Amino acid sequence: MRQIVVVLVLFAFLPFNLASQQTNFGSAHLPPGAIAAMQKIDAERLRANVRFLSHDLLEGRGTGQRGGDIAAQYIATQFALEGLKPAGDNGTFMQRVPLVGVTPLPQTRFSVVSGGKSKELKPLEEYVAYNETQQPETDVDAPIVFVGYGIEAPEYNWDDYKDVDVKGKVLLMLVNEPTSDDQDFFKGRALTYYGRWVYKYEQAARKGALGAILVHKTDMASYGWDVVRNSNSGEKSYLKIENTPKLQVASWVQLEVAKNLVAGSGQDWDKLFMAAQNRDFRPVELSARLKAHMVSKIRPFESNNVVAMLSGSDARLKDQAVMYTAHYDHLGIRPDMPGDNIYNGADDNATGCAILLELARVYSLATQKPRRSVLFAAVTAEEQGLLGSEYLGKHPPIAAGKIALDLNYDDVPPLGAPEEVEVSGSERTDFYSTVQALAQEFRLSIRPDARPEAGHYYRSDHFSLARVGVPAFSINEGTKYKGHDATWGLQQAQQYTDQHYHQPSDEYHPEMDFTGDAAMARFGFALGWQAANQPKLVQWQKGDEFEAARLKSLGSR
Repeated sequence: MRQIVVVLVLFAFLPFNLASQQTNFGSAHLPPGAIAAMQKIDAERLRANVRFLSHDLLEGRGTGQRGGDIAAQYIATQFALEGLKPAGDNGTFMQRVPLVGVTPLPQTRFSVVSGGKSKELKPLEEYVAYNETQQPETDVDAPIVFVGYGIEAPEYNWDDYKDVDVKGKVLLMLVNEPTSDDQDFFKGRALTYYGRWVYKYEQAARKGALGAILVHKTDMASYGWDVVRNSNSGEKSYLKIENTPKLQVASWVQLEVAKNLVAGSGQDWDKLFMAAQNRDFRPVELSARLKAHMVSKIRPFESNNVVAMLSGSDARLKDQAVMYTAHYDHLGIRPDMPGDNIYNGADDNATGCAILLELARVYSLATQKPRRSVLFAAVTAEEQGLLGSEYLGKHPPIAAGKIALDLNYDDVPPLGAPEEVEVSGSERTDFYSTVQALAQEFRLSIRPDARPEAGHYYRSDHFSLARVGVPAFSINEGTKYKGHDATWGLQQAQQYTDQHYHQPSDEYHPEMDFTGDAAMARFGFALGWQAANQPKLVQWQKGDEFEAARLKSLGSR
């Protein structure tokens, strides 16, 4: 009750124009200087930045394209105007991210040989494949080995490889991970990183394989073949290789292709699938080969993360920091598309960038600074596979072991005043009790991940920081909004996904209501302030999959 009273008293002293748009407010724990700064978060400033960043003049903010570079310069300029310190390369706000674009060319051939018969597969219809080695031309002629899920997870007593030498071979594997309702076994229904296709490619390369073939099955992948096809057509960007093993063939095939391949080898797909569900599964070498002639257009280029810092007030803790992130890139212009071919990305992710800029502004205005420093990072190439944040995680402006927490914003819908917040992943940290307390003060219910099996935690930029040990999660609205029931929110989300997500129609409209984006900015401000001022760094819960990376980073800071 005391917390609610404090919230209401604080709210009563807000200027009228702010109180009219800030329906969720707190916190009883913040000092007056922080509260005064948080009051300055303005929904109309968010609107202005979203409108500019998603304007046609910025050409969809494509990675390595003119519009994306303009967006980066705009964000850097805003950071400079707020008096923040550059935290990029050579005393600038820009952190150079070296990238390579790879485009499969029509000369590519992808054939499966089994049962004495060779079948050339049709690109996009039956398979998709990229050469991750970033070479213009390679040839692969290698035996195919079925490795189940392709997972080696000692903490779950699971090893699909069983020390079998797969060097120089092509690995056929299932998407996702072994299913269970046991929270202590691959986290039950919730997908872990072991189930993501990125891990499977990485692990195959670490094992010395030449290639990996993922078998698409809609219910296991949580998306249809059209998503695989659309995400793997045209140019795909990669970080420039830094002494990391890569696959000559990183591919997906339709389920029927895999079944035919297995049958041609004299094996039964259903029996192999069932065998792969058990711990005692061992790799099965098939009497089949992959013959692939990979021909690619290689385009080296650069993009930039935009990174700024506000110095902390505590002489002992200012070399540590809390980080805020949001990606500024989108899909650019598709010149081969008739009509409106600019992918403006208003929701995705001009909204997150606008929140990042507003947080930077109000932190800089605070008369009282937090004890730890605060980093603000607008990252590039998220739409290319979290590449900008991956580079940031590998090359942080301060050691990963000194970053207390990363709070990420991605696609925050301007739909009105939210009554829920989604902070999936925060429960995996020892900061969760603070998240819960602040959510209560902000009168926000914490909405659990409705589809943990889809692995959304691994699909946004906070994940790149988690991989290097930094406790990290995204902040977003739930589905319940003031004046509407949860069904309405779900309908809005589904409509956006079906009609606007990664489409030219994701544009700014004057009727957008940025009340909720402002509420999420205030909530994130309060969380970041708390993390920046608490005595100890935030940690992962004991036994979490990122705990080992955190311990390693703490040891090397």
